[in-house]
Amino acid sequence: MLSIFDLTALLLTLSALFGWINRRFVHMPHGIGLLVMGLVASLLLVLLDVAFPGQNLYGALSDVLRQIDFTDVVMNGMLAFLLFAGAMTLDLGALRDRAWPVATLALVGTVISTAVVGCAFWAVAQGIGLPVTLPWALVFGSLISPTDPVAVLATLKNVKVPPALEIEMQGEALFNDGVGIVLFTVLLGFAAGIGGEASGPAGIARLLVQEAGGGLLLGGVTGYVAYRAMRTIDDFPVEVLITLALVTGTYALAQKLHISGPLAVVAAGLLVDDRAPRDAMSERTQGYVSALWTLIDEVLNSVLFLLIGLEVLVLRFRVDTVVLAAAAVPIVLVARLLAVSAPLLVFRWGGNLSAKNVPFLTWAGVRGGISVALALSIPESDAKPIILAATYAVVLFTIIVQGSTLGVVARRTVARPASEEPGR
Repeated sequence: MLSIFDLTALLLTLSALFGWINRRFVHMPHGIGLLVMGLVASLLLVLLDVAFPGQNLYGALSDVLRQIDFTDVVMNGMLAFLLFAGAMTLDLGALRDRAWPVATLALVGTVISTAVVGCAFWAVAQGIGLPVTLPWALVFGSLISPTDPVAVLATLKNVKVPPALEIEMQGEALFNDGVGIVLFTVLLGFAAGIGGEASGPAGIARLLVQEAGGGLLLGGVTGYVAYRAMRTIDDFPVEVLITLALVTGTYALAQKLHISGPLAVVAAGLLVDDRAPRDAMSERTQGYVSALWTLIDEVLNSVLFLLIGLEVLVLRFRVDTVVLAAAAVPIVLVARLLAVSAPLLVFRWGGNLSAKNVPFLTWAGVRGGISVALALSIPESDAKPIILAATYAVVLFTIIVQGSTLGVVARRTVARPASEEPGR
């Protein structure tokens, strides 16, 4: 049994080693490179275990990875820091200008995608004789529909798109996971037979308002308190410590109050980033705070993408789920297309979004560690290994294939502002 320090040392060492190999020889985007090399290392261990069963290399590393509760590490550890770091890079003023499309994508788009994925996934499962009921299929739809903020923000670092479109993607990714987690909680309770008063439309709406509204309100309050505290001093070690306390304290308090921790830390990060640099932080403090959160973002991203690649060692896949897992990839893509297109056709967003951007927004729907963590949190049932296999297939495809080709899609499909067009 390894200690927490030993596990941390192992993950950081592997992240550094694979990161160096990727930068020196492979030249893939950093996060994608770590995921691919973690996946390749896992598959090589499986092959070595088959070729040399007496060495038990696969079993040894699997035992180590089983000590890591992926769901707890992501949802109650990394996520708060990564979301706050992402919010600290988002322009609140620009987000206000794009509030309507961001809110529509985050709320309406997630609901549409959940319904489409759930119904299509259930139909295919019934067609090939797998034990997936419609409620369990909708659970899969809810956990796979929100774009992963960590994966999206990491992918956007390697892609150049117009600022307005980037704001929409960042805003959607930071806010729609809160909506997705509420839907997941409600649908999981219904599928597992433990749904209560929140199972009806009124209950779902009430839970959404409580989780999302409460999270945003809490984040606004704690963010403002932190901003006012930083304004009264000029001491960069203390101000850096305040930002760390803000993240951990806000997320922990949100969990105790049963409101959305992710939305709370996003709201806190947006408020601090908008107000503090103007009159609460000196230029020196801004440099230290920015450097700290950039470093946290990069390190945790590296470890998370590596863990996703290594997690294949401990996931329990069944051979008869391969067809459905493969079918889940086009199902999720079509659902994402409908989720992006439907609000555009119905609301038009005041002409703020070009229909030409729909292919890019569809391809940019990257999923990641949050989807895997939610799938792993499902109680044991006949449907769990099927949902887990489909989730992992979609996550790998979106990060590796969509993430690595997003730049090409952007160059060919994204509508550019008139000032950026040739000859202007």
